[in-house]
Amino acid sequence: MRAADLPDARFRVGDRVRVRAAYPPGHIRTPFYLRGRTGRVIGVHGAFPNPERLAWGEDGLPPIPLYEVVFAMAAVWQGDGAYGARDSLAADIYEHWLEEAAT
Repeated sequence: MRAADLPDARFRVGDRVRVRAAYPPGHIRTPFYLRGRTGRVIGVHGAFPNPERLAWGEDGLPPIPLYEVVFAMAAVWQGDGAYGARDSLAADIYEHWLEEAAT
């Protein structure tokens, strides 16, 4: 789905975003290792019910946009330098977990 097809989406393909560094209890669909990391939106899947609310038996409404975000492996797994400049990891992240990243 193109971002233009989802006019209420906050982010567009190409935007730099940061995953919120939040650690709430309960069912969370955002990988721990991506929290606080910066990536780039490469796709917009559409809007879906919030899975974190669905896990608590709620209706998950209103639907929220789901993005595909790519991260440089070296930025995610900091350490021994085992990853090359072209190595990356992509993850689907819901909009409420994303914030604008500094350019």
